[in-house]
Amino acid sequence: MNTEFDPDLIETGRKLFAGDWQFMWASPSIETLPPMQGLEVAFAGRSNVGKSSLINALTNRNSLARTSHTPGRTQELIFFEGPKGLDEKTPDLRLVDMPGYGYASAPKTKVASWTTLIHQFLLGRANLARVYVLIDSRHGFKEADDEVLKTLDRAAVSYQIVLTKADQVKKSELDETMAKMAEKLRKHPAAYPDMLATSSRTGGGMAELRAAMVKLLRERA
Repeated sequence: MNTEFDPDLIETGRKLFAGDWQFMWASPSIETLPPMQGLEVAFAGRSNVGKSSLINALTNRNSLARTSHTPGRTQELIFFEGPKGLDEKTPDLRLVDMPGYGYASAPKTKVASWTTLIHQFLLGRANLARVYVLIDSRHGFKEADDEVLKTLDRAAVSYQIVLTKADQVKKSELDETMAKMAEKLRKHPAAYPDMLATSSRTGGGMAELRAAMVKLLRERA
């Protein structure tokens, strides 16, 4: 179940993501990252978990982030910038779409390169406020997720689990999956305890995810 948020956070989140969101940078390597400015939140997850679809739903854009049915299409760190100066309590925000980890239809050397980039970014980005680790509601945690969670724990980077495709499972099954995941997360010190269930297709959970980001930004201001 999603956490209930204050109506002010819900409304501020709506305004923030109703604003003008644009592509601003693509980094194929750690050396080409943009200068650090404002706060950043990153979206990590296995290939084909629905990162790009979630970013599009979150920002009310059909094609801000490139989507594909072919795993491994996102090969760089993709940065998106939102509206400036929303209000005096809410810092500027960037979204970062990360290459999918785990299976990808690409040469193993290329996949290894993307994986290295992901881990370097997570360990060295000082203005990274949180990582949203996307997990397919139909499957729960997989082995490929474990290494990323361990890296986030080592880097002391706050992260929160966001389940995708929640509309494709029964509520009882979703509740059972979330309970199992919550038990596992207790062993991960950098994990934020609450999880969010979302659906890019129906828009379910998007208001709560936007509100969670506003709450985070204000805490870090």
